[in-house]
Amino acid sequence: MRLRVSRLSLASRLLLAVFCFSLAPAGTPVHSAEPNRLESSSWNQWRGPNRDGTLAQPTAWPDRLTGNIEKAWSVALGPSYSGPVMVDGLVFTTETVNKQFERVTAYDIATGDLRWEHQWDGSMSVPFFAAANGDWIRATPACVPGYLVVLGMRDVLVCLDTETGEERWKTDFPAETGSALQPFGAACSPLIHNGAVYVQVGAGLTKLSLESGEVLWTVLSGGEDMMSRGAFSSPSIATTAGQEQLLVQTREELCGVSLESGDVLWRETIEAFRGMNILTPL
Repeated sequence: MRLRVSRLSLASRLLLAVFCFSLAPAGTPVHSAEPNRLESSSWNQWRGPNRDGTLAQPTAWPDRLTGNIEKAWSVALGPSYSGPVMVDGLVFTTETVNKQFERVTAYDIATGDLRWEHQWDGSMSVPFFAAANGDWIRATPACVPGYLVVLGMRDVLVCLDTETGEERWKTDFPAETGSALQPFGAACSPLIHNGAVYVQVGAGLTKLSLESGEVLWTVLSGGEDMMSRGAFSSPSIATTAGQEQLLVQTREELCGVSLESGDVLWRETIEAFRGMNILTPL
C-alpha cells in the first residue's frame, strides 16, 4: 500500500490522498466547536468532515485535467484498512507492522516529509474465515487541531498531539472495564464533537473527554454472547425529530442516543446475517 499525492490544489491533493491511499474498506461527522475549529478543506475523519464522503465546502470537479500532473511524493506503508485523515497541513496514516505493532505516522501533505511516528503493541488474529481478508488495523482516526484519536484492534483508544505525536492519553477498554476483545477486532472509527470522543467498543458505545480520556458514560453494551458485542459500524450525528443525537448502528439495532446523557431515545431492529450490520447511518 502506498500513499501518493499530486501537485494540485490543497483540496485536490487531499482527495487524491484519500482515494489513492487504499481501495480497501475503512471504517466516522466531526462536528467541532471552538477551540477545535476545522479548516473547510480538512478531511479529518471517516468519510470526511460530515461523514458523508464530501468536503465541508465541496468544490466542483473540473471538466478536464490540463497540463502535466506529476507525482509529488509517495511513501510505502504496511497493511491497513484505515483511511488517512488530514488537518493543519499534516496527513496521518495507520498501519499494522510485523503483525505486532500498530503505528501512526504524520507526514507533511505538501512535501511528504516525515514529521513523527508513534506505535504500540496492538495486533491480534481474527477468526480463520476472516483472516484471509487481513488482520490489520481497521478504524480510521479522527482529528481536530491538536488532537488525533486512534482506535486499535484490541479496543485501545489512543489520543496523540497532532504536532508532536506525543501521547496525551490512552484508554485500554479490556484492561479497564473487563470487556472481551471483539472477535474481528475493533472497527469503529471514533467521532469527535464539542470536546468529547464517541466510539463503539466491546464495552459498548462510550463517550470520553477529548482532553483527559475520562469515560463519561457507556451504553448499548450488547448481549452476553461475545460474538454479538462491539460493532462494525461507526456513529454519526444528525438532528432527528428536532433533537441533535447520535445515530448508532449496533450489531442488531439502529438507535438514536442522547449526546449529553447517553439515554437511548429510540431503537429499531435491523436484520443482518450473523449481526454483521456494516454501515454508516446518515
